[in-house]
Order: sequence, then C-alpha cells, then structure tokens
Amino acid sequence: MDYFVIGERELVLGFNLVGVQGQPVSNRQEALDSFNLHTGQVRDMRASVESERPKVLIVTEDVADMLSAEIQAWQMTGKSPLIVEIPGLNGHIPGRKTLTDSIREAVGINV
Repeated sequence: MDYFVIGERELVLGFNLVGVQGQPVSNRQEALDSFNLHTGQVRDMRASVESERPKVLIVTEDVADMLSAEIQAWQMTGKSPLIVEIPGLNGHIPGRKTLTDSIREAVGINV
C-alpha cells in the first residue's frame, strides 16, 4: 500500500474511486485510532507487517488540526509514512500555509 487517506467520508470515497484506500473519520478519537493504526503505533492484524503500512499518509487539514500534536511528534521521528495535508471538502482553511506557499518560502522563487 503506497497511499492511505484519512478524512471526511465524501473525500475518502473520492480517493477510493481512483484506487486509494482510506478511513472516513468524523471526530478526534476516530482520527487518532486510524492515525495510530496506519503509522504502526498500534499493532493490529491488518497492520502487523511494516511493509503493509502506507508510504504516504494523506490527511485533511481538519484532521491535521485534530491531531496536530501527534502529527508533529510523528514528523520529528523521520519515520515512514510521510504525512501530507490536503484541503478538506470545505476548501483550504484560511491562515494555513499551502504546500505551494511552503515551497515558495523554502526555494525563494515563484513557480
């Protein structure tokens, strides 16, 4: 499994249509359970082998807000999966940097 998405039901269904598995979540506990399972922090028969974990974990900005401390701690470990935030169904959350903004800031040029 290369990609896995955690977010709103409709967004997860859209990713399923293009072959990306996902877990719809509607609250912090569901999001945390799915995050822990797919980062390998919780052992489960479905995720018992590290090679079965996703390489990229896609989370919506809403889920990232719910799990900000856990995501930041995970990113500091440098382990796989890479966590990528995308806008949710309601679009980009005002005041948050987009991936493009971060690249522009790091590189120093507009693409």
